[in-house]
Amino acid sequence: MTSTTHPLDHLVLPTASLAVARARLTSLGFIVAPTGIHPFGTENCCVFFADDTYLEPLAVGDEHAAASAIAGGNVFVARDRLYRAKLGDEGFSAVVLGTGNAGADHARFAEAGLSAGDMLSFSRAFTDVSGKSDMASFKLAFGAGPGATDAFLFACERINAPKIDRTALQAHANGVTGIAEIVAISDIPSAQAKLISTAIGAKQENGTVFFDLPNTRLSVLEPAAFAARFGIAAGAPTELRFAAVVFSVRNAAAATSLLAANAIKYDIAGNDIVVQPASGQGAAFIFRETK
Repeated sequence: MTSTTHPLDHLVLPTASLAVARARLTSLGFIVAPTGIHPFGTENCCVFFADDTYLEPLAVGDEHAAASAIAGGNVFVARDRLYRAKLGDEGFSAVVLGTGNAGADHARFAEAGLSAGDMLSFSRAFTDVSGKSDMASFKLAFGAGPGATDAFLFACERINAPKIDRTALQAHANGVTGIAEIVAISDIPSAQAKLISTAIGAKQENGTVFFDLPNTRLSVLEPAAFAARFGIAAGAPTELRFAAVVFSVRNAAAATSLLAANAIKYDIAGNDIVVQPASGQGAAFIFRETK
């Protein structure tokens, strides 16, 4: 991949309830940040990692504000509603890429016929575990396949990064240090190449169905290959659908001990610890020891 390839910024995981998501993620050994409120009706409780990526569990906190935002052309909220209408309130809807120029990404998406709609700029307060707050500002550009509702990708430009120490939020009891891989499924993985390549900002190489970002890998598998690899049955989507997150952990034995102590069911698939999706955890979570 070329140096223009965008890194992973974060993953969006729709959920019906932030309280349920917080409880589930805590039982999995994650530290969950205080609730963040968006100015357009959605809210989150993020999980931050030392590799500067994070999970964004996302719920609708204000239905009226969300409906108004959709009527006003807010693509982020509209895509969230489309996803929930088709696949339910628990899931994994979007991969978000870091960028230094969301405007250029929007133009690139539009030129390729893959823009999901207008750009979005907004700010929200961010609070750390000690209660210290600062303002975070973002500019987003959205990409999606024509007619697709199962998943989308967007570029996120951090206009103002909050001046807050996240170290305490990254000290997860399960030993997770970052995101090693994102796994999607499709009946026709090769058909997703244009969308992913355009969003990432680099060409697919050698006809593969994986894409190496600067800080992780995005793989697209057929449902049978996904089931064989992780022991999890998958549907048969023709479009792109995000299905699993592979986390890097310092010590697999310590991670399994924590899961067992918290009564979290898991399976072993090769060197991977596999936790199937549950309420508040919209994707399969895979824990993999890395040196």
